[in-house]
Amino acid sequence: MQRLRPQRLAAAVRRKATQSGTWLEGELKLDTNIVHAAVTPEPRSGAILTPLFLSTTFIQESVEKYLEKGYSYSRTNNPTVTALEEKLAKVENGFGASCFGTGMAATTSAISATMQAGDHCVISDCSYGGTNRSCREFFTPLNMEFDFVDFRDPENVKKAMKPNTKLVFSETPANPVLSLTDIEAVSKIAHEAGAKHVVDATFATPVICRPLDWGADMVIQSLTKYYEGHNMMTGGAVISKDQAMHEKVKWVQNVHGNIINPFAAYIILQTSKTMHLRMRKQSENAMAIAQFLEKHPKVTKVVYPGLASHPQKDLADKYHRDGLHGGMLWFDIVGGSAAGTKLMNVCQRPWSLCENLGATESIITACAVMTHANMLKEEPLPE
Repeated sequence: MQRLRPQRLAAAVRRKATQSGTWLEGELKLDTNIVHAAVTPEPRSGAILTPLFLSTTFIQESVEKYLEKGYSYSRTNNPTVTALEEKLAKVENGFGASCFGTGMAATTSAISATMQAGDHCVISDCSYGGTNRSCREFFTPLNMEFDFVDFRDPENVKKAMKPNTKLVFSETPANPVLSLTDIEAVSKIAHEAGAKHVVDATFATPVICRPLDWGADMVIQSLTKYYEGHNMMTGGAVISKDQAMHEKVKWVQNVHGNIINPFAAYIILQTSKTMHLRMRKQSENAMAIAQFLEKHPKVTKVVYPGLASHPQKDLADKYHRDGLHGGMLWFDIVGGSAAGTKLMNVCQRPWSLCENLGATESIITACAVMTHANMLKEEPLPE
């Protein structure tokens, strides 16, 4: 048997992988990048995990060499946070990423980086409750204008565009009704008007959809959800497609001082390594539950992007990778709200009645009184 030296063995493996179509121009596949991107052995000890740098400040060699190593104060940059940001940029296929303390901090920073007083934003009428509230109650009093429209039809977005529109904000799949946005079409509409398109893709993650590949300018991820996946840490991220947008978001991050803390970044660096495996299993489980519920006599409606009955199944098939559609679904039951409340009050194990999503535990939520309680009564969630 021929024995190959390590270098020749590695080259042989690469050739074989190229022939089988799993090696793309020297780049690792997405699932492998989720594990390995931006993770390098610690040089002094060889530790396989990125170290946790719990230091507020960093000693400079001299005044002349200030910032030569890239770090001065952890509100601006931290080596552990940098590793997480580099991983996110790689797996989301962006130029750079900025990590924040929460998903909402990421959302408000994306808006702050693209809008100022007098600017207009076209935003989905169905989005996370905190996003809706920040636009109506925080940014609107700062003389920023928001039109909430139905993104299921790109023509609605086009009709809402104005000369001062600077941002188009979509969420797909949307929280909580699971409506979808045609990312490619909406990005084109935004760019023709000189605006940026930001996509909150928390429900999808890059395992299912990478909006930057379809023309979006920024992606928002609540790292608290599938990236962290264990109900331990909060975090958020904005991943930018180009350097100019990335630098604007990083500037906002530094000015607002809402960078993710190093310990949370360290934990998410570890838990995110299994995200591709968890997303596959959670998607599989969600599909099985959705199919079961569709046949249940006490269930009147089930919405899940993987079901043939989903009104936007064609978009789900276009944008969602490998037939995966995520771990979220919603359903109505006979008896309406009263029956639904009773169900959630008694269905406590293995389901947990609480806010959050994306973790290994199964969670059931009453959106109308929990995550979306702040929605205006005259603006109910779309059907």
